[in-house]
Amino acid sequence: MHPAVMNVPLKTIAVATLLSLNIGMVHAGQMYQGDWYVLPGASSLRTDDQLDAKQHGGGFFIKLGKELSPDWDVQGGFTYNRVAEDTGIAGVGGHYKQITLGADVLYLFSRQALRPFLLIGGGVARNNVDYSNLPGLHHEMRTSWMGNAGLGAQWIISDRFGVQVDWRRQWSKSDAHAPGTSVDTSGTIANDLFNIGGMWRFGAPSPAILAANDMPPPNAPVTRPMPPATQTEPRTTATLPVAASPPDCKAQFETITLSAEKLFDFDKAQMREGAKPLLDDVVSKLNAHPEFELVMVTGYSDRIGRQQYNQRLSEQRANQVKDYLVQAGVASGRMKSVGKGEADPKVSCQGIHGEPLILCLQPNRRVVIEDQAQHQLPDRPGCS
Repeated sequence: MHPAVMNVPLKTIAVATLLSLNIGMVHAGQMYQGDWYVLPGASSLRTDDQLDAKQHGGGFFIKLGKELSPDWDVQGGFTYNRVAEDTGIAGVGGHYKQITLGADVLYLFSRQALRPFLLIGGGVARNNVDYSNLPGLHHEMRTSWMGNAGLGAQWIISDRFGVQVDWRRQWSKSDAHAPGTSVDTSGTIANDLFNIGGMWRFGAPSPAILAANDMPPPNAPVTRPMPPATQTEPRTTATLPVAASPPDCKAQFETITLSAEKLFDFDKAQMREGAKPLLDDVVSKLNAHPEFELVMVTGYSDRIGRQQYNQRLSEQRANQVKDYLVQAGVASGRMKSVGKGEADPKVSCQGIHGEPLILCLQPNRRVVIEDQAQHQLPDRPGCS
């Protein structure tokens, strides 16, 4: 990397970049999707005073990352940094150079568009105190263990691109020393790094296609209007006596199936404002029929993502619907909720991948409301 680039204050660039991204940013709002991503970027290095190098230098890095769970990411890769010497000895030149190869584990506090995190990791470091014209310099190069810890944030700009910034304290070993001079880097050194990079995400389907909530699933039957019936003159027919059928002493409750896209944003458990009118109709039906003693709200997810996460999401959505029905006036003792995750799929969508798969699996993402127990209706003739 050109020295002029390394002298640019990267913290200033990072702040300006993040502020500019706020304008026109796509609100991704995704939660965990299991993405892979490539993370190249630039770094600013502040050296340990023990190295007798200038305060600031810079370099670059490239990493490969993976979303492991709703709370954890892992990243691994290569970094290179270089800082000019600052020994104060006449005629001495050169640079301190560092190459690292390691991996970090990130704990993320959110999976929304802005994702703050803590990180910890380790690997190997090659420290090269490459100072020219320094008499008696020994062991200028050392390969050692490396450990680091820090904090940062990811900003997801779109379904396929984001930005990551982080600060970390990094520890490793150096043996370089020059007897008779002030240069003695022997021991553990601690450098500070500030990194900024772009995240190119891949490997998981995009939720953007779900804007088309009302599109029918593939292979859905086409409903065609029936022609009007032809009116005919009434005919007189003989009526035979028919035995009276026994009275129906139970009210019928039609199972209500609501598409998750009508109630929630993709991959979210917080109910949308537009979902309330749909559920208000359910409240009216339940309050008009007190004989429905137990009503079950069941949440279902699709098979995209980890099974454990999908199970939790289905439970959260079922609880949200049940809580709203209770708040709207349905007796809490009549309501129960359960999440069944990926169970009982309506469609399988085998052989379909990427964005078409998300649309195909839409019927599986649903909330079902149905009665589980009811008492008889004694006010009907023949019922007791």
